[in-house]
Amino acid sequence: MAKIVDFKCTFQNSVGINENVTKSLDLKFPDAYMKRESMVEIAKAIKEYDEATFCELPFCHTVEAEAMGGIVNYGDEKAGPRAKEYICTKPEEILGLKEIDFNSGRIFEVLEACKILREQGEDVVLEVAGPFTIMNVLIDPVYVFKAMRKKPDLMKEVFWKLGNEVLKIIEEAVNRGVTMISYADSSGGVNILGPKMAEQVVELFTYEYLKKMQEITGDRALILLCPKTTLSLIGTEKAEFVDIELPSSMRYGEVCSYLVGKEKFVGQMCIKNIKYELKNGICKAVHLK
Repeated sequence: MAKIVDFKCTFQNSVGINENVTKSLDLKFPDAYMKRESMVEIAKAIKEYDEATFCELPFCHTVEAEAMGGIVNYGDEKAGPRAKEYICTKPEEILGLKEIDFNSGRIFEVLEACKILREQGEDVVLEVAGPFTIMNVLIDPVYVFKAMRKKPDLMKEVFWKLGNEVLKIIEEAVNRGVTMISYADSSGGVNILGPKMAEQVVELFTYEYLKKMQEITGDRALILLCPKTTLSLIGTEKAEFVDIELPSSMRYGEVCSYLVGKEKFVGQMCIKNIKYELKNGICKAVHLK
């Protein structure tokens, strides 16, 4: 019987940009969150500050929803972009949202910033959100949970509407040289949905969705799963951990860079825990069944 274990995330509230980073940059906010040149500068500064092996973009979880019509407060140097007001009052309306235009807007700037960073020799992680996180920008969660109970077939359509748009983003990113895709949907964790609904989401969406994501990335990019997603897959017996021997003791961030082209998924810990050292020289890759 399926049993999904929750991952106690210590980075749950770690969103936006560390103010110590933005204070050192001569940038104008919120414009800096909207232009590729500024994004590149910020991403490199964060990499240096965090002593990371890669740059990460974007700096919030609102880009996907905004690209489909969501309304965003762009924030300032202290607080990054966040949801401003809902544009949908029922899940059915999400199905009618526009497709993403990859030639304009903040999503285009993010992707072009990824390309510039790659041209400068940087490894780049593109962070993408799962459906519940995207819906947090678009609709009051009360309507989502109600529909999950009463209209699961409708919610499956909504998941795939949002998921297919994100798959397009991933393809655009990989074509620009992005080497890692970080996928997280903490708003859809078992601690929020409950065991029954969390299992339902894996069955309706997550498992097949990640297989499609894997088809797009192939050997070109590694998919970094939020441990909440990993444990949902393992708890429903859709995936398993497989020990991968490393050449030496390595930090988790270094491991992720090392495994590009060698594995499809990792997800034993949060990507924000980049300094955690795997002293035994073993990493747990995630293999879908």
